[in-house]
Amino acid sequence: MSRKLVLVVVDGMTPSAFERAVETGRAPALAYLAEHGDYRLATSVFPSLTPVCLTSIATGAGPGVHHIPSLVWWNRQERRIVEYGSSFAALRAAGLSQGLLDPIFNMNARHMSRDAVTVYEALEDAGLVAGAVNITCYRGKHRYRPTVPGLRRAAYGPSRFFFYGLFESDRTGAPFAVRSRRAGSVDAYAAAVGRWLVTRDGFDFLAYYLSGFDLASHAGGPDSAEAEHALEQADAAVRTLLDAAGGPDEFLDRYAVVLLSDHGQTRVEQAARLQEPFADLGGQVVVTASNRAGQVYLQPHASLDAAGLARRLDGFPAVNVTLRREGDEVIARRDGADASVEKLDYPDAAWRARSALANPNAGELLVSAAEGWELADLGGRHHAGGGSHGSLVAGDSLVPLLTVGLRAEPRRITEVAPAVLEHFGVKVPEAMEALAGVG
Repeated sequence: MSRKLVLVVVDGMTPSAFERAVETGRAPALAYLAEHGDYRLATSVFPSLTPVCLTSIATGAGPGVHHIPSLVWWNRQERRIVEYGSSFAALRAAGLSQGLLDPIFNMNARHMSRDAVTVYEALEDAGLVAGAVNITCYRGKHRYRPTVPGLRRAAYGPSRFFFYGLFESDRTGAPFAVRSRRAGSVDAYAAAVGRWLVTRDGFDFLAYYLSGFDLASHAGGPDSAEAEHALEQADAAVRTLLDAAGGPDEFLDRYAVVLLSDHGQTRVEQAARLQEPFADLGGQVVVTASNRAGQVYLQPHASLDAAGLARRLDGFPAVNVTLRREGDEVIARRDGADASVEKLDYPDAAWRARSALANPNAGELLVSAAEGWELADLGGRHHAGGGSHGSLVAGDSLVPLLTVGLRAEPRRITEVAPAVLEHFGVKVPEAMEALAGVG
């Protein structure tokens, strides 16, 4: 029988940060796993923003299948902006009460395609016990009521389900997750839950999500002292799992491991509002942007097409590439000229662009920011002077991926879920990518 499996996702961890932490000894738990595993670089999706990436990891498919298009997007059916949490100011601009419902409930219950299959659903349909700690793509078949008095709306997750203390399948004694996020309380909550689960051997599969590195990297940059400290905290959270099993060797006797990031990060020094080049269009478009990616949505009465939108961004310094569909073709526009998407020299650019544009919730024009630039969110907030992500460039797109005890060698984050299912001998749903990749 296959070993049980732990999937560790360290949000925003870059390959260089991982490699440096392992080589210098600042991350002993990660170093131990690296010594016993196989390491490679893998490619994220586009836009390389957390809701899109985590959903891609959990469903084994790109945005063209799971339908989560970005961190902020225009819902054509409801004629409103969906904001998953770019900043508190952005949530407030989109409507605070709705902005809280969208990332906590609606992303899983309404926005994610019913055709997508989460790794939790596939494993539990096969009779295995799946768990999820803090990961925002959590869709399963078990109903949970919130732990907070006054909230009544239920969520549906796997058998072992822990979401920042708001939903908990079991009482573990873990401290409330968001009491001091910058001090590492969220990853400390995950560690406490992880300890409880491993001590009881309470799952066959566990998705263990650690978000602290991304927060610190946004503040100071991916190579900053803040980010290094946050990675040490993530390492301590991983070490908690190893210790709970009786030690590192005992842990690997019981569990296979997949450890990766959802996206990279690059340093940004300047910010711009993507809305500016379209300000004279008088309601003909809706522009949504956050971090290093944006989308432009044509309204029904618009007097121009996607090509016209793309030309408006010629010479706009914050934009590197725009993507649009013309029939069955995907057109990339850069430096004032159109070209086939195949000409882009970014990691896995053609497949990532096609998948992003195949999403029915995507804009008619997709925007990838230029190096060093960020696109301000709805509240005008940005991370200039720190780190950001979302674009097609390698720094935003390449992630470290470590496997211990797996035969598969995933090279895309979308190949992780199929690798997990194959590890357990579970049939991979058609909605997931084959391990060999597609496109």
